[in-house]
Amino acid sequence: MTGVTPWDEMLRLAAAMGVAPEAFWRLSLKEWRMLTQAPRGTAPLGRDGLARLMEGWPDGG
Repeated sequence: MTGVTPWDEMLRLAAAMGVAPEAFWRLSLKEWRMLTQAPRGTAPLGRDGLARLMEGWPDGG
């Protein structure tokens, strides 16, 4: 079904995020997208990045 809003899924996700139902229903679509979309910009630290950090700041272990 195209065009059907998955309210039940959205409410479950909001609850898992700690958003109360009253607050969920006050959110604009733009605010909801901001809360649920992956942040733009830097990617997660990868294996190479971790290796560089470990070389630059050894723990002396």
